[in-house]
Amino acid sequence: MKQLSELVSRVSREMQYRNYSKRTVETYTELLDVLERAIAPVSLTDLSPDQFKNYLYGRVHRDQVSTSFVNQFISVWKIFQIDVLGRSYEEIKIKRPRREKKLPEVLTQQEVAQLFQATKNIKHKALLMLTYSAGLRREELRLIKPSAIDSKNMRVQVLQGKGKKDRFTILSSKVLEYLRMYFKTERPKVYLFETQMKRGEPLSEQTLNSIIKNSARKAGISKHVSFHTLRHCFATHLLEHGVNLRLIQDFMGHTSLKTTSVYLHVANIKTSGIVSPLESMNV
Repeated sequence: MKQLSELVSRVSREMQYRNYSKRTVETYTELLDVLERAIAPVSLTDLSPDQFKNYLYGRVHRDQVSTSFVNQFISVWKIFQIDVLGRSYEEIKIKRPRREKKLPEVLTQQEVAQLFQATKNIKHKALLMLTYSAGLRREELRLIKPSAIDSKNMRVQVLQGKGKKDRFTILSSKVLEYLRMYFKTERPKVYLFETQMKRGEPLSEQTLNSIIKNSARKAGISKHVSFHTLRHCFATHLLEHGVNLRLIQDFMGHTSLKTTSVYLHVANIKTSGIVSPLESMNV
């Protein structure tokens, strides 16, 4: 494991104290460590906002890094300057870049069905179907435990999802059928989906990515498909079936309704049967 400097370690401890997720702590401290090494022998404490912006400018134009990457760098810079060094926000304020407004790639319901039909491995099929039917994030699926499947109330409990939030989402009877078949054969010890080589350990992100990519290839789907695509499909298809956007927000675990509303732009909602409220008025 890489040895972190005292300054970067202080940021790590600050974030852990404030209950950031393990993944976020690791990502942010890695970014700060890279920055510290890049500006050496200049200390992080002596780096001015303009010098920091010049560093980001170089990363954007040299390495073509994403807007998300830049925002993460600004976030850890802010934590370091304000919460560790005790400086005021006005002293170190750096404006964030404008986010790209890209619509998510979504499969049709027929394409999702083809994806599942092309997946012959019962374990892979069960985890893909569960992801789609409950709108799970990849990390939520990776760390889900058997106890989260509430067959009595037909719901899935997501514990400590993104933003350290718990929530309930829906469970499909078709998924439950496959989960029971899978569970009888594999009998996982801790996590619902575990590695075959080391029981009690969850599947890796790389393994999950490979599963969805292989299934999409076998199904003959030419669209770009990632694990998150299934989550996008869940929200879009619910919207197409007339489910209230506010309910979808709860199922997805979104803090803001604005995040969920992006699916209004990709859903194929038929308007032929919709009439104006004026039609019911006696005027």
